[in-house]
Amino acid sequence: MVVVRLTCAQTPSPPGAGELPPQAKPIAEVVVPIPAEVFGSLDKFSNSNWRLVQVDGLAHAKSHGDDVQIALLLGVSIGEGFIAVEAHDAAEVKDVGAAVLRLARALGVQPAVMRRSQSIVDLADKNDWPAVRKEWDAVLPDVQEGMKQLKSEQLSQLVSLGGWLRGTRALTALILQRYSADDAEMLRQTALIDRFEKQLSQMRPNANVAKMREGLQQMRTLVARSGEPISEQSVRDLSVLCDGLLARIVGALSVKR
Repeated sequence: MVVVRLTCAQTPSPPGAGELPPQAKPIAEVVVPIPAEVFGSLDKFSNSNWRLVQVDGLAHAKSHGDDVQIALLLGVSIGEGFIAVEAHDAAEVKDVGAAVLRLARALGVQPAVMRRSQSIVDLADKNDWPAVRKEWDAVLPDVQEGMKQLKSEQLSQLVSLGGWLRGTRALTALILQRYSADDAEMLRQTALIDRFEKQLSQMRPNANVAKMREGLQQMRTLVARSGEPISEQSVRDLSVLCDGLLARIVGALSVKR
């Protein structure tokens, strides 16, 4: 999963951390990935058609709401950046990088992102993808530091949720290219869903927050049946559900099925 966390340093693992997927770790009650392991998880699908995983026009989505929507959109955009790197799509990497910079500016953390942006553009132009991957990884700690200065825990959690939703949608697309029950098990992330829902329940009332909670509850019903494989139809249903949540964050989506 592509999950991002934009706040402070590591703390001891809370109860239930053993239920988390291997590419995530708990930090201050927010589950985040180890960036290298995120790429490792996506590399399992290296022979897939990554162009079919990308969302057309997402890099050009405009913020159209309050800080809640902007934070969610920033997370989605960071997630799309991981996907563009996997697709070796230089134009999209540059477009997504510009989108992340624009949204970071809206949240007051532009300086944390700016120093990486030109390097990412230059390396993508040279098709130096190992170096692009390394630089994209380095964006996260930089933004982390910027968010620490703002002391904005709830916005950080929303960025994390947006990235996770984009990663979940990408994973459903990859699995559906060549469905197998074993790959579908990667979607059984009830511990993550529980944590995100708990965080949302502690936020002030907001239409987007309410929709995200509702969506998480629906996701749980699709993946929480212990002892039963996640069927191909359930993966499709989860994909459609993610599209609905992403559309609320981004606006109109152009997705491929």
